[in-house]
Parts: sequence; C-alpha cells; structure tokens
Amino acid sequence: MTELFSQVSAFTVFLAISAVGFLFLLVSLVFGELFEHFGDGHWDHDLGQGGPSFFSVRILSVFVTAFGGFGAVGIHYGLSTPASSGVGFLSGMFFASLIYAFARFLFGQQATTEMRSTDVVGRGARVVVAIPAGGVGQVRCQVGEELFDKMARTRDGAALAENSLVTVEEVLGEICIVRPQ
Repeated sequence: MTELFSQVSAFTVFLAISAVGFLFLLVSLVFGELFEHFGDGHWDHDLGQGGPSFFSVRILSVFVTAFGGFGAVGIHYGLSTPASSGVGFLSGMFFASLIYAFARFLFGQQATTEMRSTDVVGRGARVVVAIPAGGVGQVRCQVGEELFDKMARTRDGAALAENSLVTVEEVLGEICIVRPQ
C-alpha cells in the first residue's frame, strides 16, 4: 500500500483535487445546490446580507478547482509542493472571490413585484368593475410601472360606475376602501 502512495506524484494529487472540484462544480450547475437538502444547511446562509454565500457549493467548487489546477501548474514549472500549494491557494481565493462578486452582482439585479398595502393608500385608481350599492367591485391602481387590480368598496356603501376615478383611502385585508375623486 505504501508503494502505491510513493508512486503518486504531487502533480497527480493536484490534478485529482482539481478534477474533484470540477466534478462538484458540474454537478451543482446541472442539479442546483446539491447539499441544501441534507442537514439544516445553516452554514451556507447569506449571513444576513442577502444573496449568495461565499461558502456556497459553487463558489467552494471553483476554489477547489483553481487550487488543484494552479497547484499542478506550479509543480509542472518546478515549484516545491508548499510553494505550489500557496500558488493554488491564492489562485483559488482569487477565482472564488471573482465568482462570488459576480454572483452578488447578479443577485443585486433581481427585481421584485412585491406590493404592500400601504403602497396604494392615497393613490388614484379607476373602477374597472362597477361597485354596486353596499357591494364590492374592482379598481385598478398604478404603483410605479406596475398596474394592480384590487377588490374595492366605498366607505359609505354608495355605488360607483365603471371607469369612475377614485382615491384609495384605506386597505382592509384584500379590499380597498375608496372614495370618488
């Protein structure tokens, strides 16, 4: 058994490390976050900053791949094993940081269409489904670039015809309380 290990060169070890990292990278790219379903997975959270963690499977896979690949290059050019390990570590940190920064940039570009009930209060709206006396209709309100349809009724129970302009006074659950403009 010791003969087997004595025949394995540092170059082969670095290439094997790189291959394992690349394999994990391919598997995580094809199947998503591979290990998020095992255990509680709290070590991979975003640490309260939103976006990906530096310890995500993909970023760690890039680190391991770069470490092994640049370590093998260092051995090939005649560096010692510790020096090649240092080159591999620094290269791994560089490329993992580069991928992390790119992933954070992409995460920051995401948009949301989340609308809070306070976003429509005080805004003008148009009745799109007539509000009968004592009943409920529907209004359409524009918030930013988005149009939102909400169920609506008048505070005093008066009827409002379709295409009437109203102001949203209050939101109670899913229903807006409106008044004519």
